[in-house]
Amino acid sequence: MNFSKAEFVRSAASSRDFPRDSLPRVIFAGRSNVGKSSTINCLLQRKNFARVSAVPGKTVFVNLFLVDKALWLVDLPGYGYARVSQREKERFSQLIEEYMNADRSNVGRAYLIVDARHDPTADDRLMADWFRAYGIPMAVIANKVDKLKKSQVEPNMERIRQVLELEENTPLFPFSAEKGTGREEVRRDILGLLNR
Repeated sequence: MNFSKAEFVRSAASSRDFPRDSLPRVIFAGRSNVGKSSTINCLLQRKNFARVSAVPGKTVFVNLFLVDKALWLVDLPGYGYARVSQREKERFSQLIEEYMNADRSNVGRAYLIVDARHDPTADDRLMADWFRAYGIPMAVIANKVDKLKKSQVEPNMERIRQVLELEENTPLFPFSAEKGTGREEVRRDILGLLNR
């Protein structure tokens, strides 16, 4: 599959905008400012493809990308940004829940993006619990690993595993959207989903 052959299809505001075909989907979720758009751009090797915003909380719809006409890449609204109104937060939650209910049978994997430098937040834990509750296979991408000293990487990965209560077989990828660290590992994981 050619990852750089990706097209933005639409921003879905409700379930009627979700894909209707049986192609596999991979979900990307993460809190605002964790580098979700940058991670997607890095995986697709397309600069500024998924919009990178200086203002957190800008992904307010479910953004749908078609990769090489073989896979849907689903970018969920960023969560946890304090300056978004309560009403907007509720709308995000409702839209995410709507997506999970409408389309989960086609989802091969949900990638939860967290900040490698810090413990996962309460919102990150909630998102991980959500994926488990919906029976969606999950992997975790620990972004910004380039900001850590080498000696910090392993302990931080272990801490992320503990805080998110990850099963031993749940993939956890040290990743840097900036440097491309972990890109090939995540791509291989995605390709593995297509070959099932």
